[in-house]
Amino acid sequence: MKIATLSQSFGGAHPMTQAQIDFIDNWEVENYRRSVAAGGVTGRAENKTIIVTGAAQGFGEGIARNLLQQGANIVVADLNEEVGNATVARFNEIAKSNRAIFVKTNVSEIQSIENLIQQTICNFGAVDCFISNAGVLRAGSLEDMTPENFDFVTKINYNAYFYCAKVVSRVMKLQTKYASENYYTDIIQINSKSGLRGSKANFAYAGGKFGGIGLTQSFALELAPFRIKVNSICPGNFYDGPLWSDPVNGLFVQYLNAGKVPGAKTIDDVKAFYLSQVPMRKGCSPEDVTKGVLYLMEQCGETGQALPITGGQVMLS
Repeated sequence: MKIATLSQSFGGAHPMTQAQIDFIDNWEVENYRRSVAAGGVTGRAENKTIIVTGAAQGFGEGIARNLLQQGANIVVADLNEEVGNATVARFNEIAKSNRAIFVKTNVSEIQSIENLIQQTICNFGAVDCFISNAGVLRAGSLEDMTPENFDFVTKINYNAYFYCAKVVSRVMKLQTKYASENYYTDIIQINSKSGLRGSKANFAYAGGKFGGIGLTQSFALELAPFRIKVNSICPGNFYDGPLWSDPVNGLFVQYLNAGKVPGAKTIDDVKAFYLSQVPMRKGCSPEDVTKGVLYLMEQCGETGQALPITGGQVMLS
């Protein structure tokens, strides 16, 4: 992929040095040579460059780590610079011929996403898959939810997905235009089971996730002619991550305080209530979701789908 061509997606040439351009060209050749020398493709995401937003910690970190172990080059995009850099350092300790970088990113700002894509291209030459994972949650009833919290949740969970797809699709269109006919790129939104059915006293989150599936289906129709697949994954609850387990702002605490679980007096009561609704009696893990990501990347016959990974808690008909 020629850097001059990709720079068109950002409105023209950028002040990249010749050394940066040479590095990208040489890196692609060297990466291919090392792959062949090692006996060819070994991981399901070998030589792919994947951006994961909100990957400094929690669910995003787990997805990014699992994809790194499958041979992908990973771009950790997150606002938390200190934690993000530490995560990338750990990733690079376990990486083989691939590697990871951190790019400080605010997914609610177009310019920040443009910088993310440009830095990815400068380092890796292309974007094969963009995983829109960053998300927030503020639980509350109609009586308790403030307009400010509603707007905050919507901007991150709904608007930011649009911003990310808008920016990265420009580059992906150029990549597929100049690549072979069997080359596809992917935009994958990490949605939620709350995007498939309503969630009591959690309408800000559920509404944004419902809307996200509408965006996925609409983006898929628009981008299919460019061999860009757009899909959502709808995980069940990841109980071990900070979204649920944070002792101050985690969902266990929020749901307990919001009275979302009738009769619950402790966090353990809340957790037991949710596990009782899952036929497989387990929470969703990053490993489970990564298998879904790899499936969506490997196939070329599906787009616009919302793939549930919920242990049977949500079953499609």
